[in-house]
Amino acid sequence: MWIDSHCHLDAPEFDADRDAVAARARAAGVTQIVLPAVARANFETVRQLARRHGLSYALGIHPLFVDRAEDDDLPALRDALEIAVRAPLRDARPVAVGEIGLDHFVDGSDLPKQARFLVAQLKLAREFELPVILHSRRSVDTLLKHLRSVRVRGGIAHAFNGSEQQAQAFIDLGFKLGFGGAMTFDRALQIRRLAQTLPIEAIVLETDAPDIPPHWLYRTASERASGDTSRNEPAELPRIAQTLAELRGMTLPALAEFTSANVRAALPGLA
Repeated sequence: MWIDSHCHLDAPEFDADRDAVAARARAAGVTQIVLPAVARANFETVRQLARRHGLSYALGIHPLFVDRAEDDDLPALRDALEIAVRAPLRDARPVAVGEIGLDHFVDGSDLPKQARFLVAQLKLAREFELPVILHSRRSVDTLLKHLRSVRVRGGIAHAFNGSEQQAQAFIDLGFKLGFGGAMTFDRALQIRRLAQTLPIEAIVLETDAPDIPPHWLYRTASERASGDTSRNEPAELPRIAQTLAELRGMTLPALAEFTSANVRAALPGLA
């Protein structure tokens, strides 16, 4: 019924109960989850998780992991993609190159190296005819510039938090836009307005679990310091979807049908 288009099930936050997290997601009606890699070290981990639980995965090097990446990680990614896309049909195959992109939020990041890794990975996506899953924190315009230079077959702009004009630019380039827990906060006015007004055909749902918890899981810094946790998980997706349904005046079944079709359109390997 539901597809979580972005979840890091391999994250250490899930080490204690990973199988139970996957089971709760299925029980909640989340029938498919996309697991993006973030570094060379977890390429095989996400592939094995996808195979174990009947899920989907992507391979890529996240911009926040680029600083610690080596130049030979890029040919290693190419090798991993080549092996994976030629795997037998019964095996899990990558549905995208991701999570890749740019992050201009964290001070001290090597932005030229981020850009170099992004361009190289866009070229790999084009070589293997795969869509991409994009991270674009405080970097949307620069990322769009690279996408216009290295055209790929679309994909998903994950955790979109830009302007209406930037949203339209992604849509014009063949991308869907990811909305998740941030949309559930009343003060997230821009995100909620876009979720309400963008064409429904442009929207996909995601959790980014264990990150970006919805408002009912959010904990302040002092609460977290006292031991409270705010771990997100894919079973929360239907309740996150309820926010979007209310914003758009839609029923949950209709929303599930639209957003699941949108993920399949963005990531044809899911079909």
